Amino acid sequence: MSSGIFGTATSGLLAFQRALSTTGHNIANVNTPGFSRQRVEVVTQTPQASGAGFIGSGVKVSTITRLYDQFLVERVRASTSSSNNLDIYSQYAGRVADVLGDAKVGLNGALESFFNSVQTLANDPTSVPARQLVLSDADSLVERFHYLDDQLDTTRAEVNDQLGSLVGEVNTLSQSIADINKEIAAAIGHGGGQPPNDLLDTRDQMLEQLSGLVAVTRLEQDDGAVNVFIGNGQSLVTGFTAATLSVQGSAYNATEKDIMYSVGAVSSPITNNISGGKLGGLLNFRSEMLDTAQNALGRISAVLGTEFNLQHALGVDLDGNLGGDFFSLGTPQVSAHNGNTGTGTVAASFDTTTIGALTIQDYIISYDGAAWNLTDVDGNAVTMTGLGTVGSPFNADGLNIVVGGVPVAGDRYMIRPTRDGGEDVGLAIGSVRAIAAAAPVHITEATNANGLPTNGGTGQLAYTSVDTGFTALAGNITFTFDTALNQLSYTDGGAVNGTLAYNPATDSGTSFNVAGVNFTVTGTPANGDVFVLGNNTSGIGDNANALLLAGLQTGLTVENGTTNFQGAYAQLISDMGTKTRQAEVGGTAQKALLRQAREDRDALSGVNLDEEAANMMRFQQAYQAMAQMVTVADEMFQTLLSAVRR
Repeated sequence: MSSGIFGTATSGLLAFQRALSTTGHNIANVNTPGFSRQRVEVVTQTPQASGAGFIGSGVKVSTITRLYDQFLVERVRASTSSSNNLDIYSQYAGRVADVLGDAKVGLNGALESFFNSVQTLANDPTSVPARQLVLSDADSLVERFHYLDDQLDTTRAEVNDQLGSLVGEVNTLSQSIADINKEIAAAIGHGGGQPPNDLLDTRDQMLEQLSGLVAVTRLEQDDGAVNVFIGNGQSLVTGFTAATLSVQGSAYNATEKDIMYSVGAVSSPITNNISGGKLGGLLNFRSEMLDTAQNALGRISAVLGTEFNLQHALGVDLDGNLGGDFFSLGTPQVSAHNGNTGTGTVAASFDTTTIGALTIQDYIISYDGAAWNLTDVDGNAVTMTGLGTVGSPFNADGLNIVVGGVPVAGDRYMIRPTRDGGEDVGLAIGSVRAIAAAAPVHITEATNANGLPTNGGTGQLAYTSVDTGFTALAGNITFTFDTALNQLSYTDGGAVNGTLAYNPATDSGTSFNVAGVNFTVTGTPANGDVFVLGNNTSGIGDNANALLLAGLQTGLTVENGTTNFQGAYAQLISDMGTKTRQAEVGGTAQKALLRQAREDRDALSGVNLDEEAANMMRFQQAYQAMAQMVTVADEMFQTLLSAVRR
């Protein structure tokens, strides 16, 4: 009997000793990140059979469990990934939005000042100070483009650097998870299948840290190791082996960084598959905001420079010369894929006649063995017209594309039309006299030998503009009214001849085009009234082209003729501000969800000192009671021995 009592007491002492030890372990780790409180699970030992029934033989420890809920832990990981994603996105997005939207350093102020100076020149085209102001403000506008593009380039360099740093952290954590997988599997084997709780907590903490860098999913193996996946199912950790991520130049551009996934000697880009965490946030920011902002800035410079150059070329400077380029512009980026095997060539340029169709997209042009196809970087097909030759280039979205050489099926090229636009724009004009403020032609009334007008009616011919590509008239064109026939005949004495129908009662204000010159006819002419259209050999005192240049400020020349330069920039700022605000609001919400998820997890798994103190007292009392049982058993045994000795 005493040995049974002694065995029962001993089993209780051992059980409560382990319970006290576990309670102490919980209290010691109250501030340990990721620690899950542990609990001793006890079961009744197999009772002993007797004639009077089964007699209990005490207790034994079946296992030590950690209070853990996989669902709550997964919520914490998911919320950590989303919170970090939006946090770093909003951090960088706010910087870009602040720079672009700043009234002092943004583009709007420089655009306003430049066009105001052009309007000032139109008010006084002979003023040298007004002309100098145009050049000064144009130079400031160019510098503003350069400054903003440089800020975006600096941000891009920071993003690339941080991508490298974060990828290094991912590699360190993935290798640590692979190593601890090995330890856990070994511990389970040595422990007869019992869970190594502290190692499991450490691994969960690593997984939470990893989820802060990139969204992950996990799958546990039978041996206790976990497989970790990222992207579209790429295995980052498989059992005891970790894959490697790296940052390399993209297949099209060594300065544009891609995330590479490597297992052994095989590497493949997974940039487009990465989501969640800081890595996903940085990549989303780069594609959604940084690329968009830089392309949009470059588009404004390309359309502004092209439209201004086209109109400036249609004017006459102070020396009577047709205007040249006012702004210098770059050309679209074209880069071959590093896997191309053919000798094909691709060149792109801006189509001045459809420049308004220019978008902020980047494109991929590829050869399928029979034909060239164009898609945007998202994979959407883009229609091209033309043959792709110098004489008939492919035309799409404001671009001319010329292909050549001997391409091979699968060869492809990246076209970035406006990425460098803000950097490439410059000032092509350096002299105030070279500003073409005057119209290339003028219309005058016929005069007599004394230089006095001879027309007797109130009819007027007023110049409005010339067609794009206008060079100069071959000779003066004379217009003569025939009121009996309600027509206006014209001739230059050579190839330019014809008549225009004009009835003063119904046609006053009508626009006409003769020899590439647009003009309006108003009033009531007298029969035989004559006007002469000729080349303008002196731009002094003429502001016709300056007015047209100033009018470009409000002209709908961007987004297929739906907005102007400042409107396009306002849309950019609005888009950047909206995305930044969405990220900030989403980040705040995700932080609240993360806080709640952690509270829910800690409510189950966290150490409660009050509860542990109560458990310690309870286990201590039970231990003392079991110790008393040992004393009782010993006394009974001694009594039995004394009786036998008698």
